[in-house]
Amino acid sequence: MRLFTALDLEPGVVANLERLLVELRPTARIQWSPPANLHITTKFIGEWPDERLAELKTALAALPARAAIPVRIHHLGFFPNPHSPRIFWCGIDAPGLAELAGDTDRATAALGVAAETRAFSPHLTLARINLHKTPAARPPALQPLREAIAGLPELEFGRFVAAGFYLYQSQLRPGGSVYTKLAEFPFPS
Repeated sequence: MRLFTALDLEPGVVANLERLLVELRPTARIQWSPPANLHITTKFIGEWPDERLAELKTALAALPARAAIPVRIHHLGFFPNPHSPRIFWCGIDAPGLAELAGDTDRATAALGVAAETRAFSPHLTLARINLHKTPAARPPALQPLREAIAGLPELEFGRFVAAGFYLYQSQLRPGGSVYTKLAEFPFPS
């Protein structure tokens, strides 16, 4: 099974992002994320054997205790840069989130999952941009998207307090990924 850990978004934030995507989707022919699939990934685990699922859950449940994490969803941008983008993202400010990601990384590394080599960069993937589908394919025209972003009245999409994180299974399907919650790990109140 293919697994990751993540924070969920509150329904009000999802609704704000859904309105944003309804407005932006017509401006670019790129692979837009369904709003219901948006989450804040803290660790991509990858393929994990079914028979070791209990071991993984035990390791995640043993992460150091922490307070709830205040989360602010705002700003828009492109990875790795606006000139050759592969990801269209929404930014996240969340004091304590990098520490959760680091603790999760260390706990899963102890079980044999590859440790992260890049700095933690929390974001929501709003769309994926394939610049080179085939040699004959042309990159999607992104200028209308850039203009639509520049015309937005604000780039604030909501705030909430995360009271815990989840272990998810990701199943790749022809219509897109399907995410299933396998376990919840609440923060002490």
